[in-house]
Amino acid sequence: MKKYKCTVCGWVYDPEVGDPDNNIAPGTAFEDLPDDYVCPLCGEGKEVFEAID
Repeated sequence: MKKYKCTVCGWVYDPEVGDPDNNIAPGTAFEDLPDDYVCPLCGEGKEVFEAID
């Protein structure tokens, strides 16, 4: 699964880790995150994230 980087603050969503602080289980693909998911650091929405290798 691809990682996604917030283009505003640089935080990286790693699907293998998930986002435990926001109740996102490990193994959750970025595409499966809720539509209202926001970056845990800067609060921006999913639309500012881009896939990284």
